[in-house]
Amino acid sequence: MTTISSVAATTTTTANQSSTSSRSEISADFQTFLTMLTAQLQNQDPLNPVDSTDYATQLATFSGVEQQVKTNDLLESLAAQLGASGMSELAGWVGMEARTEAPAWFDGSSPVTLAPNPVRGADQTVLVVTDANGNAISREAISTTNEQLSWAGQDGSGGTLPEGLYSFSLESYNSGTLIDTSTVETYGRITEAQGSADGTQLILRGGTVIATSAVNALREG
Repeated sequence: MTTISSVAATTTTTANQSSTSSRSEISADFQTFLTMLTAQLQNQDPLNPVDSTDYATQLATFSGVEQQVKTNDLLESLAAQLGASGMSELAGWVGMEARTEAPAWFDGSSPVTLAPNPVRGADQTVLVVTDANGNAISREAISTTNEQLSWAGQDGSGGTLPEGLYSFSLESYNSGTLIDTSTVETYGRITEAQGSADGTQLILRGGTVIATSAVNALREG
């Protein structure tokens, strides 16, 4: 919670500093423009003076640029405020378990909840477990239903695996023929919400970073 507030405050402060800097630069440029315009008036050829319409065009052009910069500053400020508001709403997610297709953290003892989703027509499904290095460490036939199940963190020989990140996929077969391979969704605890250039992101236990749009379900931790 403290981290989220700190990020929001930093974002807002940065936006305010950027806006102030832009206004200061515009003010300085405008004074420079007026100085140059005055010098132009004082040193123009009296036999061939610059048309007053040209001066009006210059002033109108500079004024348009000034207004555009101010508009951009306002939009940046609004974006920062909306980002801070979004993270405040996500503060309640921290500590909950999110169902995503991201790898799940196994702590060496607590089971991991899986949510397989076999394709229609499958008469056999095989759960494939892969470690963080991409090595398939176990293959196990499971029910062809989409009921959630608990993975106890065991390898193919029944031994307990070390703590770490593990990915899960489901192979669906019909009459012995592979008809589909899909990622199995897992539940992982949300430990933090962060603001980034790509929007608000969630950090799961084990360090996996996901977008909020990747969460398909939430439940109490």
